[in-house]
Amino acid sequence: MSAAQAKKEGNKLFKEGKHEEAIVKYTEAIQLDSTDVTFFSNRSAAYAALGMWDEAAEDGRACIKVNKNFIKGYFRLAVALRSAGKFKEAVDNIKMGLAVDPGNADLKKQASEMEEIMRKDRVLVLIGKAKEQMQTNDLKECLATCDRALALDAGNKEIVKIKSTVEPKFQATEKRRVLSLPKPARDKEAGDKCYRAANFEGAIEAYTRCIDATQDKSSELCLKAYSNRSACYKQLSNFDGTIADCTAVLDADPNNVKSLVRRAQAFEAVERYKSALQDVKAVLAIPQATVGQANWSLCNMMKERLNRVVQQLKAGL
Repeated sequence: MSAAQAKKEGNKLFKEGKHEEAIVKYTEAIQLDSTDVTFFSNRSAAYAALGMWDEAAEDGRACIKVNKNFIKGYFRLAVALRSAGKFKEAVDNIKMGLAVDPGNADLKKQASEMEEIMRKDRVLVLIGKAKEQMQTNDLKECLATCDRALALDAGNKEIVKIKSTVEPKFQATEKRRVLSLPKPARDKEAGDKCYRAANFEGAIEAYTRCIDATQDKSSELCLKAYSNRSACYKQLSNFDGTIADCTAVLDADPNNVKSLVRRAQAFEAVERYKSALQDVKAVLAIPQATVGQANWSLCNMMKERLNRVVQQLKAGL
């Protein structure tokens, strides 16, 4: 019997609902010719009909291995993975298929449906987490969890209810906490509130009161006020103010990544390129794990740009 004949008999059995017998025939076809992708595809469909998702997925992978341009292989694998509850793997596989055929309607539909399933699952997880945080009185984190859930499912009644219960309690607790702080610390908190509201001038006034009232300029409170005020100055394009406040932080904490990056950006803005490059190099001398990927990438880009500018200035260009 030829491979084509075995496939033909397998197709007939499949149509008759005899999926186990069809698998036997497709397997015979594969043993005779393992280069025909349709044999694996059809056997995957037969396994799927029996709910044998691991086997169906394996044959989907085999389809792709034999012919990466065989779009039905990506579809077979996606269906099997989805049915096995492996949504992320399914989505990743679909993206690979869409890279081959960007306009494939079946893959796009699968991707959309699975993204929706994953979104709903994430919301359910966040609801459970918010409930747990509410029960343990972790009010601040509970509100943050609610906000993340609402970003995924705006208006979700369960999350809205949790947030409306927790928010007044948190605000009352927060008010008591702030009132118990010393005056400089209260000023710093007022500055933070202004900053979140994009009231940078008001934030600067509050941070300045905090700094002026704090005798130890190297204290944690004062350094935070300097750092936050430098961010306000940067938002208002007051780069000299940014540089001065970042320098105050760095005098006490020379490896403060946030202040090094911010001061480098301010130096570049006022065309003090060598100073900017020096700060960038200081950041890149710190272990990458400490710096963080975003700052690491930013400083590498800045280093390349600043090196070019410095070389051009040396050349008199």
